[in-house]
Amino acid sequence: MTHHAPATLNPVFRPTSVAVIGASRTPGTVGYQIVENLVRHGYRGAVYPVNPKARAIHSIPAYPRVSAIPGPVDLAIIVVPKELVLEIVDECGGKGIPAVVVISAGFQEVGGAGAVRERALVERIHRYGMRLVGPNCMGVLNTAPDVAMNATFAPTMPPPGPVSFLSQSGAMGVTILDYAAEYGIGIHHFISVGNKPDVSGNDLLEYWEDDADTRVILMYLENFGNPRRFTRIARRVTRKKPIIVVKAGRTTAGARAATSHTGALAALDVATDALLAQCGVIRVETVEGLFDMAMAFGGLPIPRGDAVAIVTNAGGPGIIIADACESAGLRVAELAPETQTRLRGVFPEEASVRNPVDMIATATPESYRIALDAALGDPRIDAAIAAFVPPLRVRQEDVAGAIRDAAAGHPAKPVLAVLMGREGLPQGRAELQEAGIPAYIFPESAAYALAAMVRYRRWLERPEGEIRSFAVDKGTVTRILDRVRVCGRSQLTETEALDVLCAYGIPTIQSRLARDAEHAAELAQQMGFPVVLKIASRDVVHKSDVGGVRLDLRTADEVRSAYAAIVERVGSTRPDARIDGVLVQQYARGGRETIIGMSTDPAFGPVLMFGIGGIYVEALRDVAFRVQPVSDLDARDMIRSVRGYPLLEGLRGEPPADMDTIVEVILRVSQLVGDHHHVSELDINPFLALERGGIAVDARIALTEPAPAGIGSQPRSADR
Repeated sequence: MTHHAPATLNPVFRPTSVAVIGASRTPGTVGYQIVENLVRHGYRGAVYPVNPKARAIHSIPAYPRVSAIPGPVDLAIIVVPKELVLEIVDECGGKGIPAVVVISAGFQEVGGAGAVRERALVERIHRYGMRLVGPNCMGVLNTAPDVAMNATFAPTMPPPGPVSFLSQSGAMGVTILDYAAEYGIGIHHFISVGNKPDVSGNDLLEYWEDDADTRVILMYLENFGNPRRFTRIARRVTRKKPIIVVKAGRTTAGARAATSHTGALAALDVATDALLAQCGVIRVETVEGLFDMAMAFGGLPIPRGDAVAIVTNAGGPGIIIADACESAGLRVAELAPETQTRLRGVFPEEASVRNPVDMIATATPESYRIALDAALGDPRIDAAIAAFVPPLRVRQEDVAGAIRDAAAGHPAKPVLAVLMGREGLPQGRAELQEAGIPAYIFPESAAYALAAMVRYRRWLERPEGEIRSFAVDKGTVTRILDRVRVCGRSQLTETEALDVLCAYGIPTIQSRLARDAEHAAELAQQMGFPVVLKIASRDVVHKSDVGGVRLDLRTADEVRSAYAAIVERVGSTRPDARIDGVLVQQYARGGRETIIGMSTDPAFGPVLMFGIGGIYVEALRDVAFRVQPVSDLDARDMIRSVRGYPLLEGLRGEPPADMDTIVEVILRVSQLVGDHHHVSELDINPFLALERGGIAVDARIALTEPAPAGIGSQPRSADR
């Protein structure tokens, strides 16, 4: 698909004239509601209803067809039966209309004839050089005073503000606009993209990237059209403004049964989490959570650190907020002694002046002003959460005013409020939100929103990272993979897998194939004892499960006996398995067992994994994922994010593992699977991380379905 410059979306968001094709005089219809919304909310441009059976709609002259409109049209809203859409688009193209919004459904989302119809629609759009929003959408909205356009069929017009919102679902769009109006969240742009065969989330990110009136980007997504393009754009945009996403439709990552540890563990919604984490995008689970974040990011400064003060008039909410803050990664920091002394001189003995600051139920609005002013003035504190439970004879509006006044005196530090009881005390919440202070009903919402802001600060301070490229023997790997595929196999032998790793500069264990017990003993003596024996069979994936591994063999006789035992055990457990012999390997001791792997997600492509390795990896699931390609900082984030990271740092006087080597191996694997798109799964388990260096002890590589002879291993496209 050809991607147009972001400026081509100006006719969508800032049209000087709008034609509503399929406009109706019948209340309750979409064609009626869109014209009514344009008129009622004061759209600044010209409105042209198009309906061959009406002379006027909403007292505006109507036109029988698009070509009859006397002046130029920037944007056409199409609300006609699906069978007529292509004809109408041809009329719009003939008139030179640069953008259309197709509200009509019955396209790709229904499959069959609908999919054919959508392909024909896109062909026309490209032919006329137009931009298309939809089909199967609810329209577009711009609250800017010089535009004031509500070209949707939603009954609600949100207040103007700094948030631009994309919804892939039209039905969710109506709910979203209702939420925005109820919570007082200012919306700048809203767009429902529907099936998005042309205007996509990536296009909108680029458009909003340099839009000065957009400070926060919210997205409700059901799928990523082009995840790799999203990655590049979002990495750049999040350096300028936050992107907050609800991604619906959690599905398994694999389209077929996985044979590797990585593939099995990636059968969760890990690719989306990994992609968004790499881009600095904040992911939330619910639409309500999306608005919790929007309230915080839309009007508050980003905190300089993670230390939060809690001010409340009741002990219980203070404890709940403190627990929520700590669990979200914030610090409920000790107030400075001078701050505590100042508060002790104001509040009764029963009050707590530490943190949380519990002013008890007798607290007045002035108490809130004093306590918040003191806490925000403390150099140890980066942000504050003020909680209010309504006692007798204290008006919520007065408390809200006190919180607002205290926050105004410390503009660099964010203040969030929690107004509890009677459905969130709407009058006080409204007053606070008008002042740019988010007010929540539940303590956890405030804590999670503030924690997200702290994480975003860390993202802004994080260096860009480097996607490194190493000198490797790519040709050798291509020959190995092509040979395996031509033979009709989808699994490499362990020897082949280790050879692939070695060609990409990944240190591997010394390993030789023995055809009989005597040969195994000779190889072991050449390598030096102790050694390990492993079954060599293209039909056996997990060797330990069938008794195909013997460790720490120290004599030639032990090797001979182990060889015979392995062949006998595997033969009885897997009589169908073809046995090529037994691998003789050096016995690697010491270090920490880790796993480095890759699995292919049908939408995102290669997904890399790092974790604490060994035989328990699937049971413990102590792993982290990132989407390929990964930078050096992505690799370090993967390592640090596993629960077992302290084991790698060294416990009880043990030396730490060589983190630089682990990072480099992850980057080399990233390059390997990027260079060779036939690799569908890869495991290095274990990769022994040593005090200096490291070594791959076992490797497993699976390929996509074998291809006919002559088809080589090609690099992955960066823009699939």
